[in-house]
Amino acid sequence: MSQEQSIVLDPTHAAFDTQASPADLGPTHFIGIGGAGMSVLAEMLHAQGVNVDGSDRERSAKTDRLEALGIAVEFGQKAENVANASTVVYSSAIKPDNPEIIAAHAAGKHIVHRSDILALLMNGKQTVTVAGAHGKTTTSSMLAHILVQVGADPSYAIGGSIQGQDGTTLDGGHAGNGSALVAEADESDGSFAKYHPTIAIITNAEADHLDHYGDEAHYRAAFVNHAEHATGHVIICADDKDALAVFEALPDAVKAHTIVYGTTPKDQLPELGDASLVAISSESETAGSGTEQLTLELPGGVTGGETICQSVTLKVPGIHNARNAAAAITAAVLLGVKPADAAQAAGGFLGASRRFQVRGTVKQVTVVDDYAHHPTEIAALLDAARRRYPSSVIRVLFQPHLFSRTKFFAREFAEALAKADDVIVTGIFPAREKQADFPDVGPDTIVDAAEGLKDDSAGTWIQSVEDMCLAAKMMAMRAHHGDVIFTVGAGDITDMDEVLLTALEAHRESCE
Repeated sequence: MSQEQSIVLDPTHAAFDTQASPADLGPTHFIGIGGAGMSVLAEMLHAQGVNVDGSDRERSAKTDRLEALGIAVEFGQKAENVANASTVVYSSAIKPDNPEIIAAHAAGKHIVHRSDILALLMNGKQTVTVAGAHGKTTTSSMLAHILVQVGADPSYAIGGSIQGQDGTTLDGGHAGNGSALVAEADESDGSFAKYHPTIAIITNAEADHLDHYGDEAHYRAAFVNHAEHATGHVIICADDKDALAVFEALPDAVKAHTIVYGTTPKDQLPELGDASLVAISSESETAGSGTEQLTLELPGGVTGGETICQSVTLKVPGIHNARNAAAAITAAVLLGVKPADAAQAAGGFLGASRRFQVRGTVKQVTVVDDYAHHPTEIAALLDAARRRYPSSVIRVLFQPHLFSRTKFFAREFAEALAKADDVIVTGIFPAREKQADFPDVGPDTIVDAAEGLKDDSAGTWIQSVEDMCLAAKMMAMRAHHGDVIFTVGAGDITDMDEVLLTALEAHRESCE
């Protein structure tokens, strides 16, 4: 057996106890330090005085930022990069045959998963984790935004950037001086079992990542376990049947400090016992207005006193964002923020990057980018698109993410995409998977699954084009004034926004 074959990387194994501190790490090296989740943690450790360095395959905006902070970054992953480290940090994207992993293992270095570092940073903080198949980044970004706006100076570790004013982008990580820490809790590899937050938000628990969990029962059980680790409150969505199933599986002692939120009337919910309910009333006449109006009924279990009905006006569209706001505002109030202040701050939130992010408009054709990569997320995105652009033709350039997910949810993807008027499905972004392991899965898998949808007109509204650059140019050629084109997916489909805008400019000029 080769050395790398004998190395086992287990992201679910907890490397530290709850009394450990960053000072215990010694010199710390991050493999893949430019990744969204890794760069945030490296910056936070650096801010706490830890000697941090790292490596990545190529230079990026993230590595430039880290270098500007004084963190050394090597390009190319080599054994000698870990020579001076006591602790070596990896993510689930790193494999046992990585040369730095092999060298660290041979030298007896302390090898830990990125989730171990996040768990370490949670010690001594009022931590809020946000878990769920969908909505994690938006909800955690909104909560961080609220706390920043009210002057709490939180720390936050978010797996993406935040849209700032005037087109600026705010980094997803910050080491603040305040007592609060907001963090996404990634359920994809089971590592969120290590966290013991003050407040655990669960936005939904729809089955995903079955390549890791095997089946829905094990996936759901992981959320129950995560909720049981909350030392303060659990905040969970009542509008998601799977999240409700998690709630019903919670022990009574955990339910007693659980807050359920949603638009579902209380008489249609299961018995809540001692749990509190934050009711969301969302106005329907906001179509085309550019805002989402809602009212939250915050009970005494949240406010610590009387029930408060708080109106909220959001700039991010969609009922799903009304739910995200309910979770974020509830958590903020539990942390001591006044409801009115939390609502006002939420109203200025423009969204996480790549979440309904307008990239530009050319001759009245608007290009919007979104990270949606699960059928439920795509359906929510397109429902929000109809509310924001009720009179527009909605066109979608969709890049599936993972062969396994495409295989498992082909029909569900087709049904969600049917909410658009025109769809091109591009080649699949493989991430950690290989096409050779899924020889029969491709963009046609979704197109074929669309047969029978939309009055049996499959083929007239959806097609596959492997080359996403060609697909973008095709979409631009058939767009008309007033149309909206969405680039959708968790891969590099976002790079097609500039291609679309350039092609639209050329196409519009040739038609004038």
